[in-house]
Amino acid sequence: MKSDSARLSPLVVAPGAVLGFVLATVWITSVSIVAIPLALLATVLVRWYADLHRQWAADRLGEPVDRPYRPTPQGWWGVRLWAIVCDPATWRDWAWLLVNAVTAWFTAGLSLFLLVAGVFYLIYPLLFLLTPPEVFRTPFGDGLVLHSVEQSFALVPLGPVLLVLWYATAARLADVNARVIRALLGPTEQARLRARVEQLAASRAETVDSRDGELRRIERDLHDGAQARLVSLGMSLGLAEQLLPHDPAAVQGLLAEARESTAGALAELRDLVRGIHPPVLADRGLDGALQALALVNPIPTTVTTRLPHRLPPPVESAAYFAVAEALSNAIKHAEAHKIKIIVAYAAEELTMLVSDDGRGGAALDAGTGLRGIARRLAAFDGTLAVDSPPGGPTEIRMALPCA
Repeated sequence: MKSDSARLSPLVVAPGAVLGFVLATVWITSVSIVAIPLALLATVLVRWYADLHRQWAADRLGEPVDRPYRPTPQGWWGVRLWAIVCDPATWRDWAWLLVNAVTAWFTAGLSLFLLVAGVFYLIYPLLFLLTPPEVFRTPFGDGLVLHSVEQSFALVPLGPVLLVLWYATAARLADVNARVIRALLGPTEQARLRARVEQLAASRAETVDSRDGELRRIERDLHDGAQARLVSLGMSLGLAEQLLPHDPAAVQGLLAEARESTAGALAELRDLVRGIHPPVLADRGLDGALQALALVNPIPTTVTTRLPHRLPPPVESAAYFAVAEALSNAIKHAEAHKIKIIVAYAAEELTMLVSDDGRGGAALDAGTGLRGIARRLAAFDGTLAVDSPPGGPTEIRMALPCA
């Protein structure tokens, strides 16, 4: 027979279960409200702190230290948090904090110690004189006790020695710290390879799209221009053939019209070919082609080139059309009074600068012209940078690797 307490246990367990559910809800809510935002805040602060060290290491080593983080997906904050937590670069940041707490003592800490110790021993007699008798009397422990200021001067030579040692090792220790930062906070080889593959895939897709658009433009120009003129020419010649036995005077007019159509078709074909690959670029190279481009520009344009030799034809073509598009943008939008073009080749890289004194405000996301230049350069691993504050001037810097 069950006892009374056994009979009453459901009355106790049921409220206990309700209380447990309430406590679990409070715990999960508190974790969601406090722990998750705190984790996000800590991650943001760690990334900011790591970015400062990346910039310092880049300045120290003379080469950029890229951010290795994966793009954060858009959407619900939980998805974004999970993506940040799963990012290996996040865990490397936390690992760097632990490693930096140790290496900093052997690099920056050791350098600071040598500096402070050098100054300390350099002014040791002054400290001995100005401090109470129980202070600075045993600089190396109880084994050496100083009794007078004169005896304290024996430690002064340690000051210059430590300062010289600090001067000789400070830069090397800083470089060691910078390399540790680059090794832990920079992208790994796998991350670089993945980013490179993604960049090449995007560049290839943009190049294919650009090439398809160019082919469609050529097809449209041929269909609407030269092809239409040639069709009209054929009709004029056919009509002239029919009228020749009966009305020679009308045939003469039709032949004159056919000659004009032929001249127009040839002119349009020349313009089309010039848009594909300008003859002046093949004949005179990039220098001559840019000079010719500047001569027909309605805005006064100066061209300065420093090219030791002819470049590969694909590079010359990409550079020519990139500069031509930048000039076109300046003519259409900049309201400039003068334009300057500087093209130079150094260290296996072709650099191009197109600057104007216009109104400024140009940006990559402001139109299709600069994006088209960026796509054209990306096919060659080139880069595009725009510096165009409101009010001007505008500088468009382009670079193409060219061995």
